[in-house]
Amino acid sequence: MSTIEIVPTDAPIGAEIRGVDLSRPLSDETFAEIEQAFDKYSVAFLRDQELNEEQYQDFVCRFGEMQVNFLKKYTIEGRPLILQVSNIQVDGEDIGHADAGRVWHSDMSYEWNPPRISVLHAREVPVNEDGEILGDTLFASAVLAYESLSEEMKQRCRGLKVKHDVAGRRKKTGTGGHDDAQREAMEKVVHPAVRIHPYTGKTAIFVNLGECVSIEGMDDEEALDLINELAATVIRPEFQYRHKWRVGDVLMWDNCALQHLAMHDYQLPQRRMMWRISGCPTEVYE
Repeated sequence: MSTIEIVPTDAPIGAEIRGVDLSRPLSDETFAEIEQAFDKYSVAFLRDQELNEEQYQDFVCRFGEMQVNFLKKYTIEGRPLILQVSNIQVDGEDIGHADAGRVWHSDMSYEWNPPRISVLHAREVPVNEDGEILGDTLFASAVLAYESLSEEMKQRCRGLKVKHDVAGRRKKTGTGGHDDAQREAMEKVVHPAVRIHPYTGKTAIFVNLGECVSIEGMDDEEALDLINELAATVIRPEFQYRHKWRVGDVLMWDNCALQHLAMHDYQLPQRRMMWRISGCPTEVYE
């Protein structure tokens, strides 16, 4: 008999998975229940997991093909799938990607086949002098946002092709973690303004403030107005879940259904270290 328990959050998305120790082998039945929770709630997390690099990577890779991260200098030696998302420095140099997630985005939407899943494992979590946990991550449902659109707006979005640019976030925030050669190597990618989820069949807005820079066949002013309107719809508070991290958390989210934002409300000596793996490349279609 399965001992797994799925506990939805108070938000419209997100659920905690209890009764699972990821450091031990998972049965196919238990893993299937985790997948079902992920499909249903778009964000799923497990608390109090004590995992080494191999255990963490083995669990994530059960979901499918994972992607080697191009920010190679921030990956764990010998583990090119595991990106360190961290503000920690050694000899004055960052050992991880410190600026990740400063604007609302869907991971790697600037690729032709962006990943479905991203998984973070919390190794160190920043706290302030009062013991308050900092560095929350916010998630917003692009599916619920699409469902909230008027029929007129849904029709307007149909057939629109939006350009996603890896340099778009850097232009807006001055960050992004990509050097000039990496940005030049990545061509501008065009995706539909709304997409059909390849696993659940639900429709979601696929426009974000992080990487979307223009719309084919539309002048810049009109395009940016529409991008801003759609992006603002996704991140309305009623569509959000805010995750407060604990050391040991393993949290997965669905990039086909969500956008997310990392709160950068901490600084050294408040330390943050996360491991991240992303993968399961998807086709984007409407």
